[in-house]
Amino acid sequence: MTKSLLFDFTVDKATKTVFITREFDADLSLVWDAFTKPEILDQWVAAKPWTSRTKFMDFKVGGRRFYAMVSPEGQEFWAIQKYTSISPKTNFKLFNAFADKDENPQLPGSDWDYTFSEQKGKTTVRIAIYNESLARMEKMIEMGFEEGYTLSMNNLENVLATLSGK
Repeated sequence: MTKSLLFDFTVDKATKTVFITREFDADLSLVWDAFTKPEILDQWVAAKPWTSRTKFMDFKVGGRRFYAMVSPEGQEFWAIQKYTSISPKTNFKLFNAFADKDENPQLPGSDWDYTFSEQKGKTTVRIAIYNESLARMEKMIEMGFEEGYTLSMNNLENVLATLSGK
């Protein structure tokens, strides 16, 4: 991770929300694509040695992404995301829940709100993750969500550098 790029991860238990801000040395269109195209998402979402495998993704309001995080031993952990709002290149929102392999969500889930902005060739992504229950949020944090998401953001930085040729 380039030290001059902003990264902030804040947990607010009072609002049951995790706030993540991450800056990338890439233009807005490329960063937007990295969050909205399955072939790019699968390159960075999983913290290595895990991998991500999207079964299907329909990026539109009401559309869904169904994907698995796959362990090196082949164990699959599924999640389903339903897109609830999309403003191209600036914002999208989704509802996220763990699921079984047959797309049955395990509730409660969380609402993710992504905001994108670009200044001087650097793109900032702000993510607010509201959890339906404090217990769910605390469980995510306990399971290593911050460490895993930090590794994913580092993966994304490397993927963006490769795709942009920087």
